Amino acid sequence: MLRAVNRVFLGLAGLVLMCAGGAVLAAGVGLSVPSWWPYDGRHDVLLSDADRARWRDEGWWWPVVIAVLATLVVLGLWWFLAQLRRARLAEVLVESGDGEGALLRGRALEGVLEDEVASLEGVSRASVTLMGRRNAPRARAVLQLEPDAAPGGTLARLTDEAVAHARDSAGLEALPTEVRLGLAKHRARRVS
Repeated sequence: MLRAVNRVFLGLAGLVLMCAGGAVLAAGVGLSVPSWWPYDGRHDVLLSDADRARWRDEGWWWPVVIAVLATLVVLGLWWFLAQLRRARLAEVLVESGDGEGALLRGRALEGVLEDEVASLEGVSRASVTLMGRRNAPRARAVLQLEPDAAPGGTLARLTDEAVAHARDSAGLEALPTEVRLGLAKHRARRVS
């Protein structure tokens, strides 16, 4: 859901900026622009001398303009930093029974889960990534199956064995897992 909202906002922001930039560029090179467009020539400015003088006597105008622009800058930086945030979970909170808990490295749990999934019959390669919060992790597994593997059986063994072992060993109540299955490429067999 968050990805979809992010993509929609990013698309809308890009569309608005592209349209505004194209219209300013068109006015700058002397092309005709719509009558409602505020810039119609090369030497137009954002605020004319008359507009600046009109608001100069208002004590609230410039602080409001600066506050709005600062808020836009902060929101833009927050959005940019949110794009750089790692999707991979660094550590998992394990209940130790004493009320404090212990931290398990996310990569360690990923490695163990990946090795166990890769050892399942019919799986040629596996990749596991932990996501979510450290007290409520989620797993994403990408499996490449052998050509003769049964996807239903492999998925059942993944759920009953590998994910159950990881969940129980980390002391988690649940470990929701998204599984993507693919087929390993193989050469065609010759029949003679």
